[in-house]
This record gives sequence, C-alpha cells and structure tokens, in this order.
Amino acid sequence: MSKITSKMKRHVKHELKEEGPTIWVGKDGLTPQVLIQVENQLQRTKMVKIRILKSALLTDTAKAIATRTAEQLDAALVEVRGHVFILYRRRKKQPNAEPNKQ
Repeated sequence: MSKITSKMKRHVKHELKEEGPTIWVGKDGLTPQVLIQVENQLQRTKMVKIRILKSALLTDTAKAIATRTAEQLDAALVEVRGHVFILYRRRKKQPNAEPNKQ
C-alpha cells in the first residue's frame, strides 16, 4: 500500500465529503470487475469512495475488504467509516506519454 500523510488524508476527506459513493461492492465481494472499475477511477480522479453492501459483509469485515482493495491496487486507505471507505493514489505515469514540445 502506498503511504499518505495526515494532511493529505484531511484534504481527500474534505474533497469527498459531499460526494456519494461511486462504486459498490456487492454480494460477490471484491470481483475483478470491481477492481477494474476502482483502478479506472483512481487513474482518472486519484480518489474514490466505495460502499460495501451488507450482503458482501457476510464473509468479511469492511476493514478487511478495504485493506485488501488498497493492497491489490497499491493505493492508500484514507478512511473506513461504517460500510464506506475511501482510497487515494497518485496517478501513474503513462509509459508512452511524451512531454509536449512547443
């Protein structure tokens, strides 16, 4: 998992305070499709708010699901509150992206 400072955690929480979750983990748990959605959103916006449905919590705790998601995507776990958690990750550099020459 990547590291995040407490100042950055406060910033991310503030940014997503009014936002609702954009991704839901359903009864099937942490599927590859969910991980792909989270990866795409992290790449696009650097932060994501995820809700875990009660049906997914029959086998795991919210903290365990959040930690596993963060580890698999090399993201920082900002906060777990109830069934909702927030992940943050700096954007990855595109390997074939070249700087603009002007």
